[in-house]
Amino acid sequence: MREGFVRCLSSEGFHRMAFVEWGERNNPHVLICVHGLTRNARDFDFIAQAMADRYRVICPDIVGRGKSDWLKNKALYVTPQYCADIATLLASLAVDTVDWLGTSMGGLIGMAIAALPGNPIRRLVLNDVGPVITAASLARIGNYLGSPPRFDSLEDAENYIRLVSASFGPLTNAQWRHLTIHSVRQAVDGKFEFRYDPGIAKAYQQGQMMNGGRDVELWPLYDAIHCPTLLLRGEQSDLLTHATAQAMTQRGPHARLLEIPGVGHAPMLMDDAQIAPIRAFLLEN
Repeated sequence: MREGFVRCLSSEGFHRMAFVEWGERNNPHVLICVHGLTRNARDFDFIAQAMADRYRVICPDIVGRGKSDWLKNKALYVTPQYCADIATLLASLAVDTVDWLGTSMGGLIGMAIAALPGNPIRRLVLNDVGPVITAASLARIGNYLGSPPRFDSLEDAENYIRLVSASFGPLTNAQWRHLTIHSVRQAVDGKFEFRYDPGIAKAYQQGQMMNGGRDVELWPLYDAIHCPTLLLRGEQSDLLTHATAQAMTQRGPHARLLEIPGVGHAPMLMDDAQIAPIRAFLLEN
């Protein structure tokens, strides 16, 4: 694994977007993996290692998360800025096409890019997200987003993450610890705090207010996608309903659907049973 960054531009100036990279640098076959709303690039360590024999795997920390810079203007934590940052990253790779794996927010960014004319996405994997995001899931996320707790120890942080992320499904102790150590950092006062900007909540709450507490519907965006698409859904997901997932198989790119039992929002893609179908899909001719 290697670490790097690209310098991206917003209306407020430049900021750095960090990323981790797996596989051979000169491999023209590139897989971009993008995380969820408050997550980070290291969520993909397991699948990146599994794909590194066939791909150069690039996993960015979207701005405001992980090791990337935090934006001064919190209103810029929106999809257009994320897409612009990804465009900078893609330009730095100097490749014509990429494959895309996006979890939750990362899937929405992928959808936004894949719907554009002349986009570089060859194959698209959407992990527990689609063109309808339920109001119930938006409210649940909003409850914890703006005021992340701080912890006296790494163990306390892990216990909290296990609690609020129980919908990730049955993970091993080692997997929970992996998620924890890359989700928090130790502050100067010795406390542990999350590696994301609480200011993300500002743009999120503004979006909810503008939407009036209803489901978010993005069908025109989805219907504009033409590349082969694999849709993963946690069987117990409250963000992507079974009905929406089924509808996604009948319109737009006619996604291939795989539902994962015993998991809610979202599958973490850490075990072979979840990784294998993604690998098979991406490596199809």
